[in-house]
Amino acid sequence: MMQGEILLEIKGLKKYFNLGHGRVLKAVDNINLKIKKGETLGLVGESGCGKSTAGRTIVRLYEPTEGSLIFEGEDITGLSGSRLKPFRRKLQMIFQDPYASLNPRMTVGDIIGEALDIHKLARGAGRQERIVELLRLVGLNPEHANRFPHEFSGGQRQRVGIARALAVEPQLIVCDEPISALDVSIQAQVVNLLKELQNRLGLTYLFIAHDLSMVQYISDRVAVMYLGQVVELADSLELYAKPLHPYTKALMSAIPVADPDEAAKRERVALQGDTSGAIDPVPGCRFQPRCPVAKEICRQQEPEYREVKERHFVACHLVV
Repeated sequence: MMQGEILLEIKGLKKYFNLGHGRVLKAVDNINLKIKKGETLGLVGESGCGKSTAGRTIVRLYEPTEGSLIFEGEDITGLSGSRLKPFRRKLQMIFQDPYASLNPRMTVGDIIGEALDIHKLARGAGRQERIVELLRLVGLNPEHANRFPHEFSGGQRQRVGIARALAVEPQLIVCDEPISALDVSIQAQVVNLLKELQNRLGLTYLFIAHDLSMVQYISDRVAVMYLGQVVELADSLELYAKPLHPYTKALMSAIPVADPDEAAKRERVALQGDTSGAIDPVPGCRFQPRCPVAKEICRQQEPEYREVKERHFVACHLVV
């Protein structure tokens, strides 16, 4: 699946929100990632770590505060209006809440067809044929085109959201926790649909989630985010088998294990505190107030994000 060719390079990306009275929320603070054609890069972390903000900034729903987005070798960070429009086709997003992201006053056919109209991809009979084709592609029936979002289940609504994203034939889709609002019984169906579409259409995904088991299942590589920064990145099998950062180890220890004997052997790392430090980050490593193994250097100096072994990057003073 992994082609090796870089589709999107994210360099020094920052997204700050001014809260007034001199307070700044550093939701995304200097992340560097490369997403390869045909791969799925998972992005995980606790709620509030900035992963959804990163996704929205990457597709330019939010304007970056600083940094660069290099898509197929072209810097799209400063583009706007008609110059950005062609890249809107190439970069699409599937949202977390399938109901809130769909216009309740529009039929499913019009929701999907709107993208075709904006980019002038089909009209007349061809437009209707394309809508039917997209509905079938995501496992819905042609007659669903005349219904409204409230007439569907959560899983069906998310399929509509996927069809809308696919309408413009994108290359990269940011999946922003696309299964977290769905019943557990439906989550696997949607993830398997995404994998099937990727194989059929050659798609590239940035898959944002907090369900670590599902991320492991779908991802080629996984990046771990904490308070606006990527603290570890590795191939999926490597990261889950040998996590290096103390935060990643804590996350992995929380993954449920079906075998009770195996679960009894595992050491659970319970973190104290919360992720509220993005407004006023502590000196040094941002994880050090919650880190069970923090040293004095962790409180004084921010760790360098570096490659500690082949294709395995980590930001921690204690990893050598």
